[in-house]
Amino acid sequence: KKDVPVANFTIHEIHCSRNIEVCCYCHESIPKTEMKNHVESEHAQVTCKCSMKIEKSLLEDHEASACPLRPAVCQHCDLQLAFNKLHEHESYCGARTERCSGCGLNVMVRDLKEHPRVCG
Repeated sequence: KKDVPVANFTIHEIHCSRNIEVCCYCHESIPKTEMKNHVESEHAQVTCKCSMKIEKSLLEDHEASACPLRPAVCQHCDLQLAFNKLHEHESYCGARTERCSGCGLNVMVRDLKEHPRVCG
């Protein structure tokens, strides 16, 4: 998969056919002696804590951005919880009220950031 000078092509092609293999999963050129290790370390199926089966090399990205059990923080109370519980928690948490120190009214937590504009 690389440019090779014409003068070296035959020798290069012989070397590659003896020593290099193309991974059937990621299509990368891997030394034949390292192929078994490559497949086991990069393409083995593992199970995430959310029970999804995924390639080992993709697990870190899955856990960071797609896993429903990844950590998430409530925008209202900074509590850390699983992402799949965040919406329900924030709906409840944002509906709580706190007394405004300026006007004395009870304001829903979700509205506290905007309240100073209308509070006076």
